[in-house]
Amino acid sequence: MYCPQCGQQQVSDSLRFCSRCGFPLEGVLQLLGSGGALPFYQPSGPREMSARRKGVRQGAALFLAGAVLVPMMGIINSFTHGPSLLDILAPLAAVIFFLGGLMRMLFAAIFEEGAPNHHQIMTTPYASPPVSQLGAHAPAALPAAQNNPMGGWRPRPNTSEIRHPASVTENTTRLLDKDDSGNR
Repeated sequence: MYCPQCGQQQVSDSLRFCSRCGFPLEGVLQLLGSGGALPFYQPSGPREMSARRKGVRQGAALFLAGAVLVPMMGIINSFTHGPSLLDILAPLAAVIFFLGGLMRMLFAAIFEEGAPNHHQIMTTPYASPPVSQLGAHAPAALPAAQNNPMGGWRPRPNTSEIRHPASVTENTTRLLDKDDSGNR
């Protein structure tokens, strides 16, 4: 397979990135595996309601039940004369329904888990292109990478021909040898 960005031939079809330019090749493999069709997301089966959504619905139902029942209890209590059980139940129902509903919604929103992601990518694995009947003379899927050298650069000098300088001690030793021969 060739990199679509720089044209570098890849060593293996299982590479995730181009070895030359770093282009991500996973999408190219998926595209080639699906025959050129873009992958699509397909939800998997019927979805169940998440615990968070159930909790928020329960809290909202409790809150709305309180919005209906508490005024009805107040109206019924206003028609009774004297102390009754509704004198205690109406305020208690208001606290339970309104605060209980709000607390249930808040608990569900903060602590319960949401719906998991059930999306699946529908693709087929990559299959290498079939071998042509033309054999090795068949044209490649992409042209080979072209080497375009940058202009203005001078070639690197061949340093194997340059003579290394002699060491400092070698020259001084020769001078001492000359002095010794003249003093004897």
